[in-house]
Amino acid sequence: MDWRGTIFTDQAAPVAVVDIGSNSIRLVVYEDEVRSPTPVLNEKVLCGLGRKRTAEGGINKRAAEQALLALRRFRKLSEQTRVKRTFAFATEAVRSASDGRKFIAEAEKALGCTVRVLDGREEAELAAAGIASGFMAPDGFAGDLGGGSLELINLMGKELLDEVSVPLGSLNLMEIAGDDFAKASAHIEKHLDAIPWLEKGKGRPFYLIGGTWRSVAKLNMMETDYPLSIMHHYTMTPKQIDTLFASVVSPKPSAKNLSKISRDRREMLPYGLLLLKRLVDRIKPSEAIFSAYGVREGVLYRNLPPAEQALDPLIFACEEMAARRARSFDYAGELFEWTSGLFQTADLAETAEETRLRRAACMLFDVGWRGHPDYRGEKALGLIAQSSFVGVDHPGRAYLALSVFYSHERAVSGDFSPALRKLAGRNLNRRAQLLGMAARVAYKLSVNMPGIINETTIGYNGGNLVLQLPAKLEVLDGEALRRRFKALAQLVNCEPEIVIEPKRSAAASILRAFVARE
Repeated sequence: MDWRGTIFTDQAAPVAVVDIGSNSIRLVVYEDEVRSPTPVLNEKVLCGLGRKRTAEGGINKRAAEQALLALRRFRKLSEQTRVKRTFAFATEAVRSASDGRKFIAEAEKALGCTVRVLDGREEAELAAAGIASGFMAPDGFAGDLGGGSLELINLMGKELLDEVSVPLGSLNLMEIAGDDFAKASAHIEKHLDAIPWLEKGKGRPFYLIGGTWRSVAKLNMMETDYPLSIMHHYTMTPKQIDTLFASVVSPKPSAKNLSKISRDRREMLPYGLLLLKRLVDRIKPSEAIFSAYGVREGVLYRNLPPAEQALDPLIFACEEMAARRARSFDYAGELFEWTSGLFQTADLAETAEETRLRRAACMLFDVGWRGHPDYRGEKALGLIAQSSFVGVDHPGRAYLALSVFYSHERAVSGDFSPALRKLAGRNLNRRAQLLGMAARVAYKLSVNMPGIINETTIGYNGGNLVLQLPAKLEVLDGEALRRRFKALAQLVNCEPEIVIEPKRSAAASILRAFVARE
């Protein structure tokens, strides 16, 4: 028997990206080269190629040896996961080293593929592509913080309006300033003074890329008991950044969870936070949004055809999950159209984003059907809340998970559900309850299979919520359906009404029966 999983079949095309950075070297293998790529393997080695240069400005010998060992391992792992194509690139530590070309030649031999050395502009362009890949129509600034440099980008959608690469990487700041944060701050201000377009970011989002900034987000999550550990689209306000800065960048840090950050990241975190504070003070963004997508994902995004780049990453990912896990992929589209009738009242009319989220949720209702009935709700809740979706913020992610949860459970239960309900907010939680209950009604008609609910309609008539069934489906009307439909009507403060169309008079029914006997 062949025990290979789906990703290892001959039809799959896993793709690898190798990122040779100033502090770490990372291999990410993605399941396929698609609009919303799913990582199969993500491994990094902290080599520190940008640390402790030789007197001639070359790469430290021990760091180079460690990097080449890692690259040889990465090559073997790529072979094991049947990678069809590898993209490898190096950034500031290699491009600024006096022996960078020699190292690249050895790296290419170790990896068995070409390694491209990105210049500052290319790095910024790929970071911008990563943001375009991970967010819906981004419009703001992006900052990609590495060990050796910081790339700042002004972008609107896929369009790069301004970009600059400055030597403000985490390792640079540590080596220049040591433990003197005043010196580090002066160095930062000097480079920011030379960027004339920072004021263009005022009132717009600031997207943050890089391991050091992800550590900032992780620390703030722990300090605030945040209910999700998902990094992508985690948001901090300027005030929250100020608060965290005061608790970390001081002679006696008061952040109680600082010791839980890995040692290598912990020493760079204060400098990353200092840089973030100075940038926020200058730019004055509406919020800081952390991105799990960066140059690596930008490489894949740039290689997609324009038609695939234009796809919605959230809808793509949900469709892919439905195709793999649901009983019927076609049913999701029918459910989306069917539930549209519920959101026609003045207080439930949807924004474009709410309609988009409902479409995504309809793709996910049946993904947990193989689970035990007693645990489907909680299992689906965790699966969806913690999936690697992009193109959705955290309240939207909570809405998706709660919608599916409510399709299994009427009431909030467990430890995780109340926290997600709070994260979703009152409006999205109400919509999730309504959509989840509607899915419960639809299940009693269709068993989540296509070809039934698209022949029925649901909508309002005065103070009644009306479900219309064609005569040929009258047999589906029964106590179980009516019980669930009544609960749905109560959520919208309506009386339930089930109508069989076309209506038949008693005389017509008697006549039809008589004709049939004859």
